[in-house]
Amino acid sequence: MAADLSDPKTALRAYLQGTRDDLIWKLDGLSEREVRLPRTTTGNNLLGLLKHCLNVEAGYFGPTFGREFPTPDELVPMAAFDEDPQADWYAREDETKDGLIDLYRRVGAFADETIEELPLDAPGRVPWFRPGTQDVTLQRIIIHVTCDLARHAGQADIMREQHDMAIGLRQDSSIIPEDYDWPAYVSKLTKLADRFA
Repeated sequence: MAADLSDPKTALRAYLQGTRDDLIWKLDGLSEREVRLPRTTTGNNLLGLLKHCLNVEAGYFGPTFGREFPTPDELVPMAAFDEDPQADWYAREDETKDGLIDLYRRVGAFADETIEELPLDAPGRVPWFRPGTQDVTLQRIIIHVTCDLARHAGQADIMREQHDMAIGLRQDSSIIPEDYDWPAYVSKLTKLADRFA
């Protein structure tokens, strides 16, 4: 049965969960090396995106509302960023794709508990926001995190497309034309762009 999207909290949770699922899907079928391999000039990689997002959720749905993830030693501690500002953007050698996916699912369940237990107008405080903006509500945090994750899911879309053309909106619904002549389309767009050179 589909969720009742007329209920604001249910709708917000559905979009958040959909974005989580999309991030995990982008790692599907890839080897440890493939998910770790840097795909941009700044080192972005699919597994690093996932690790960053799970740490984001654990922070926003945990300390912001006075909660702590049950196994905080599995997360990147704030002190790690003093040594390496990119500490949550890559998997260490002792971390695996399956292990981080499992951790992300547990973080998602933890975040969902926060959402379930509190009303949308529940107050929270984000210590890493700049002074004067630290006071928030649960509703604002759900929207903030969903937007952040959606941005990273978009990065994952591009990285996966560049790797093996695994494209589409969702695993079960691509909304991409099938049997389309992509090289001809790219050539058409390149010719159009070149007119403005």
